[in-house]
Amino acid sequence: MSQMERTLVLIKPDAVRRALVGQIVARYEARGLQVVALELRQIDAAFAARHYAEHVGRDYYPGLEAYITSGPLVAMVLAGERAIDAVRTMNGATDAATALAGTIRGDLATSKRENLVHASDSPESAAREVALWFPQV
Repeated sequence: MSQMERTLVLIKPDAVRRALVGQIVARYEARGLQVVALELRQIDAAFAARHYAEHVGRDYYPGLEAYITSGPLVAMVLAGERAIDAVRTMNGATDAATALAGTIRGDLATSKRENLVHASDSPESAAREVALWFPQV
């Protein structure tokens, strides 16, 4: 029995600046994931704090907030069989230096902070993040 899921993916400002959006979306589509919603957005500090609520107040949060609000990003909802695990595997390790070749971060990212993409890490976070970014879907 297959497990169909939806997950939130953010193609972060560094990927947008480097013109990697099409290449990243194409990788997800080639894997058989369906784009349910997609929008180019610029978020402010208040929205960043809602998205990263569990990180607010930690020592690294100011840098994370500055990065995610530094330019436009692409927010999207992907759907497919075990989409959460599939996307996280495709994205690779958070740190570009340890991300495996063949993953988005392993092939394209340049650092641990500027790591191109975000993806929901569980069904609960996917539900919360999709509702926050795309309440209409």
